[in-house]
Amino acid sequence: MQKKMFNPKMETLPREEIEKLQLERLRKTLRFLKNSRSKLKEKYKEIEPEDIKSLEDLKNLPFTTKDELRDCYPFEHIAVPIEECARMHMSSGTTGTPVINAMTKGDIEQWGEIMARCLVCATLTPKDRIQIMPSFGLFNGGFGFHYGAEKLGCFIVPAGAGRSLLQLKLIKELGVTAIGAIASYPARLLEVAKENGFDFRETKLRTAILGAETWSDEYRNRLEREMGVKTFDIIGMTETGGVGLGIDCEARAGIHIWEDHYIVEIVDPETGEVLPDGKEGEMVITTLTREGLPLIRYRTRDITAIVSREVCLCGRTHLRVARIRGRCDDMLKAKGVNFYPSQIEAILMKYEGIAPYYQIVIETVKGKDEITIIAEKKDGGLTEKELEKLHLELYDFLGFHCKIQIVPEGTIQRVPGKAVRVIDKRKKN
Repeated sequence: MQKKMFNPKMETLPREEIEKLQLERLRKTLRFLKNSRSKLKEKYKEIEPEDIKSLEDLKNLPFTTKDELRDCYPFEHIAVPIEECARMHMSSGTTGTPVINAMTKGDIEQWGEIMARCLVCATLTPKDRIQIMPSFGLFNGGFGFHYGAEKLGCFIVPAGAGRSLLQLKLIKELGVTAIGAIASYPARLLEVAKENGFDFRETKLRTAILGAETWSDEYRNRLEREMGVKTFDIIGMTETGGVGLGIDCEARAGIHIWEDHYIVEIVDPETGEVLPDGKEGEMVITTLTREGLPLIRYRTRDITAIVSREVCLCGRTHLRVARIRGRCDDMLKAKGVNFYPSQIEAILMKYEGIAPYYQIVIETVKGKDEITIIAEKKDGGLTEKELEKLHLELYDFLGFHCKIQIVPEGTIQRVPGKAVRVIDKRKKN
């Protein structure tokens, strides 16, 4: 395993020094927020930086929620005058008013730093050629990859979203060695590659850095097998500064969070109680170096656990969290059973006769929940025996029977951006 790092000094800080730096930066962030123009400062009127004696005291500070940020739309949550900001990105707003993150030049510099760390973590060097497939627009993905690759010194192919045949052409003709993309997009690339007789193994592509969606280990294994690449799981969100919050390394022992820039807590989604390492809950992020939108105890809604604070095999000392299982909002409940779409995906992707396109349809039939899983077949599809086995596996997991529809390839609509995995037709109270 390669042990190259973008910023070896900071990425290998001893645990004691990381925590000392975090405490110092936490106090500084609180002071900065209290003296800022942000409407959020009202939350900290009765709290002084000197009141925080140790990182343990962080749990006494109030949470920040997405609804609070939405209520500040467009700029009341931004800590500095907009004239001091260089650019902005925005959450999708698919579930309500969007959240704007206005960034200073310092924020963009910080973003480039953590993204460059992520790229090196994913084995990239200045000699690599990276094709950036997320869009360059209000969504932060494309620009995040760009800033990191620019800082590292890679050759950048700013392809943006869509135009899959052109993406394949560029990969082959430009000698692209790495791609950055939304996690579900390589499934579309594989589909178009098959239709056009394109073989990834005849290219120089070796690395795929994927994020923005929850994706299972089984889907990951399939991508690596069919594309001949090594995949890396990158995380981040608009509110905390964009993609680059963390990434897994070659050791695959969890996602490294850059602790000199962020503090991670895991809390019970219901009670808000801080949970011990190893216990799964909601990830809460405190930013330590952001200027436009500094956040204290931001509830991300992402479900994960802290898996280790020990030194990783890659040599990095920053804590690691488990791959994101889903969001609190993603959890589905049917017939009294709670589950995440990614758990269904993990079962489906074990079968070679099923393509990576599926939808979970939930509806009320005669007063009861009914689930239908629509999955596209791949090549010859499933044998009767495999279909029987799939029914049994899903029953063992869910505890109730669901319908399975195996449909021809291309049945499920291909949409730009994140894949639509769930269609809930039940009436909301």
